Parts: sequence; C-alpha cells; structure tokens
Amino acid sequence: MRRLVAVVSGVTLLAGCSQTAEPHDDLQVTDNLAVAVPATSPASSAPTGTVIPLADKITSIVAVPQARTIAVATANPALLLLNLDDPNAPARSVPMPGPVTSISALPDGVLASIASTKQVLTVPLPGATSTTLQVANAPGSAAVSGDRTIVPLTDGKAVDVLRGGVVEKKISGSMFSADQVLLTGQNVVVLDRLRTALFDIDLADGKVGAGQRAGQGAGNATTDRYGRVLVTDTRGGALLAFTTNPVMLKQRYPVPGTPYGIAYDSKRDLAWVTLTERNEVVGYNVAGGEPRETHRFATVVQPNSVTVDPDSGRVFVASATGGGVQVMQP
Repeated sequence: MRRLVAVVSGVTLLAGCSQTAEPHDDLQVTDNLAVAVPATSPASSAPTGTVIPLADKITSIVAVPQARTIAVATANPALLLLNLDDPNAPARSVPMPGPVTSISALPDGVLASIASTKQVLTVPLPGATSTTLQVANAPGSAAVSGDRTIVPLTDGKAVDVLRGGVVEKKISGSMFSADQVLLTGQNVVVLDRLRTALFDIDLADGKVGAGQRAGQGAGNATTDRYGRVLVTDTRGGALLAFTTNPVMLKQRYPVPGTPYGIAYDSKRDLAWVTLTERNEVVGYNVAGGEPRETHRFATVVQPNSVTVDPDSGRVFVASATGGGVQVMQP
C-alpha cells in the first residue's frame, strides 16, 4: 500500500479542538450520527473448514499466540478461553463482572472491557487471574504502552491514561466517541466510530492531535508491521490504510459485501476482512502497492469478528448469532 489509490484530494486534517463550538464540520459524515453496524447476514451458510460449536452470541475474538490461547467474548458475563493448537478441546470459562464488550491482545494475556461496570480487566494467560481497573465511563478497546494502560471512553468522548491503576491524564477534544486505541510503534491512534474518524493522540502533551475521516462508517481497525492502521469502512464498502503522526489516509480499496471484522497476519502480510452481507472472509495481501486478494472462504452466519494465528496462519471467524467459531487453514 505504498502508492496512493482512489484517495479524494483535499481531505481535511483537524487539530484537536472543542466539539461544542462546531456541531458540524468537514470531518463529520452527517448531522445524524450513528455508528456503522454489520449487515444482517444470510440465515444459512456452508462454512469452509471446521466449526467449534458455541451456542453463545460472540461479540469479539482475539488470538494470543504467545499463550497459545484464543479469547472469546460473548453476551454472557464470562470470557471463554480456547486452546489455539487444539480449539476443539473444552473451553475454559473465566467469570467476568458483566458481559465483555471488547477484548484486545497483550503479549501474555488480554484486556477485557466491560461497559456495564465501567471496568477494564487484565487477564494474564494461561493463569487467568484478573486484575481490575475502574474508569469513569464505558470503556472501549484498550491498549497497553509500557507501564501505561490507555482506555478509550466510548460515552465519555475522552481517553484515560492510567499508570499503577490511577488516572494520570484524561485526554479529550474533537472526539464524539473514543472506541478503539491502536499503537503503531511510539504513536497512539484512536478510532472514533460515531464520527467515523481516526485521531492521533499525544500522550506526552495530553492532547488530541490531527484527525481524518475514516470512510462513510468505520467498523473496526487493526495495525500492520509497516506502522499503518487498517480500517474497515463498513458503510462505504472499502479497506482503508492510514499512516500516523500525523494520521493520513493513504489508500481506499473497494471491498463489496459490508466489511466489518478485520485481523492481520504479520508473517504473511495478510489482512483478513469479514463480509457480513455475504457470510464470507477475504484475505488480502497488503505488502505491495495495493491490496491483492489471495483467499476467499464461506463463513459461519454473521461473521462479525475474526482473528488469526500468525504462527500457523490459521484463521478463526466467530458467529454473532450462536453459530460457533470457524477454523480454517488457508
């Protein structure tokens, strides 16, 4: 994704500024703001590979390769842990104080965000003995940078930076909702799904930096080994690639089928994108000048989330309607 493809010129970059002074601006898609949601999938499918039966509706799934574990968040107040090498083995269940709304991987565990209790739990693996951070608002998908935990507050329009369990800084401005924190080297970026935008975050100064629109309705995001942020434009039907510091859109690649979930295989440079309108997952090689489709598989019904094991290359797609976890070996 080194050359510029199908990028509209004149896209506005915004420095951190007060939301209250400008209810409408060039970064805002519409006056009637609503978070982009996955399409309602066809009611039946013939998924490739094998399917691990799980009756629960899965909200998020993430692989932790170092711990050889897959963490699965469901609508129930528990975190399910699958064996990455033998996913058909009985799952372990870790009780949570409420349903896990988002999870993100750590080198040796996961961060589990629980909106209903305004908590972020650090779950080390394989031990799974949790520690809890209490925040002031509903947390989104958090991240850890050194000894700091960076927590986006989805209904607080801010980012909390915690050290030793204590809020060191609260960073706000420009964001309508802070949903997902992403780290690229020393740079920190926040995905704002309501405003459908990405923002640089300056941790040292405690400020929101440049922002740029992320399509017509951003779904989910991940990072690649080139320091870029890859975003699914769910409403716009595209895969977007951004550099950071400052955040800048470098590519928009058409992806029909209502793309939503995304995961990245760093060893094979494959971005896996779920197509909720079609019950499919597509693998794009992103190492070249533009994404190149290399794989396309039928999935379980309502494939809202996906993860990948970079060691084996196996792809895991989770059903949001009780269809289980699909395992594929490309």
